[in-house]
Amino acid sequence: MGKEVQRALLWVILLGSLFMLWDNYQVYKGGESFFGPAAVQAPAEEAASADAIPTTQNAAKEQSLPQVASAPSEPVVVTTDRMKVTFDLNGARVVGSEMLLFPQQASWTDVGLAGKILGNEPAADLGNVHLFELNKNRTYMAQSGLVGGDYPTHLDQFKLVSSKLDMGSDEKLEVAFEATKGGVKVVKTYRFTRGNYGIEVATTVTNEGAAPVKPQIYYQISRDGGKPEGENSMYSTFTGPAVYSEEENFQKIQFSDIASKDASFVESTDNGWVAMIQHHFVSAWIPNQGEARQNYVREVSKDLYAVGTLLPMKEIAPGASETTTAILYSGPQEQQRLEQLAPGLELVVDYSWLTFLAKPIYWLLSFLYGIVGNWGWAIVLLTCIVKAILYPISAAGYRSMARMKEVTPRIKALQDKYKDDKQRLNQAMMELYRNEKINPVGGCLPIMLQIPVFLALYWVLQGSVELRGAEWILWVQDLAMPDPWFVLPLLMAITMFLQIFLNPKPADPTQAKVMYIMPLVFSVMFFIFAAGLVLYWLTNNILSILQQWWINKTIAAERENRARTHK
Repeated sequence: MGKEVQRALLWVILLGSLFMLWDNYQVYKGGESFFGPAAVQAPAEEAASADAIPTTQNAAKEQSLPQVASAPSEPVVVTTDRMKVTFDLNGARVVGSEMLLFPQQASWTDVGLAGKILGNEPAADLGNVHLFELNKNRTYMAQSGLVGGDYPTHLDQFKLVSSKLDMGSDEKLEVAFEATKGGVKVVKTYRFTRGNYGIEVATTVTNEGAAPVKPQIYYQISRDGGKPEGENSMYSTFTGPAVYSEEENFQKIQFSDIASKDASFVESTDNGWVAMIQHHFVSAWIPNQGEARQNYVREVSKDLYAVGTLLPMKEIAPGASETTTAILYSGPQEQQRLEQLAPGLELVVDYSWLTFLAKPIYWLLSFLYGIVGNWGWAIVLLTCIVKAILYPISAAGYRSMARMKEVTPRIKALQDKYKDDKQRLNQAMMELYRNEKINPVGGCLPIMLQIPVFLALYWVLQGSVELRGAEWILWVQDLAMPDPWFVLPLLMAITMFLQIFLNPKPADPTQAKVMYIMPLVFSVMFFIFAAGLVLYWLTNNILSILQQWWINKTIAAERENRARTHK
């Protein structure tokens, strides 16, 4: 009975995993996911030719928006220790951000044994990850400007007023742009700090006219609806806008909901931020907290979307100036860094519905990494800790399995004796279980207790940029990607065979054959799982084998002692 439940559970896991594999393959082939529509690739040539300015009257509602050709002018490239940022003099907008410390990754099907079998080879130079981009393949940029009058927006021409564009060995770098329109001069100053991806953007508005002005300032991110280049199609990740506020916390918004005008989010608030999210990276505008604002999203043109926030400024008298600041972050989803920038910004790290369990596991994993300095060994230590915590419960399950193995011949005899009387057979077996102190479902406990941790670790490995490109030993160069040489899945299959020999053999020959096939099936399935996830399960199997061996040995010794005592 217990083994039947265990086998049923294993089949559920197998079938569920195969379904996820099939679903991701459909997405990979350009089809639609069972869990939601696939993102549409942007027609970038069309998208890049249009832009929009938010209106001052209820910016969250769809308005008749001016659309103007917005070809990029001569770029201004700023280099820091962590990124290369490209500005367009049209609007002093950010149209490029290259992550200097994050190279693009080759697909796992292009390297190792998979690459040799498929005849694939990675490109010689994949370059670095780019977030903001404005080219024929991608439209993704950060914009800001003034509304409420004929003032400079992100569509107007600015001029560069700074000379230094390379941080070099300095700790800080300021780059300023200036434009005048409608009697208002705007100076945008971008302040970079060594070691940071966040840019402080100070907008100084000077009233050069004869009457007071009271503009509003908007911060906006525009992006096409396509997935990032090179994203692993085997993983389900979110790409799109997000809004955070204390009222409703973190709210992701699908591009399709924006297009159909069904997007739901907090519009009026005095806190939070707006962002554009993709796997492992995020771009966000973070205004000062406590200032009233109006959040909005809109479809600017075909498959070009914008998320932004609109804030009122104080009235500016003739000859006076007013400065407002915000943080523009464009970089990796490093949780500690994001937590320091703004409340709730770390929530952009996507751990799906298992966030409540994945976050503590990530915290423990990062703590262990701080001790050993290697994410692979941190996963091994994490497995040992989880195994130690669950030891009392799993030990009870393993004891039941060990006793079940010893009484298997007696169970076979009962099945032969009462083969025509199922009710009498069940009564006899229950009596046997009671006398031998066997829990029929005890063998399921070790597996069932590991499943939540396994799933949470899956999301940690998928969502945590800290594990992107993390090496372990020798051939494992990226724990967040599948093992390129399939060594870990094969070792896991071997440990599963060893566990079969330690466990009671099913009386039914067909069930016994199925149990021997399962390790082969699971090893093939684990070929496409992250190496860190396979490492966790392999380590767990090794510890389980040692635990089962010790319990089997202990129970055998106990029976020998009882036998000598009875003599």
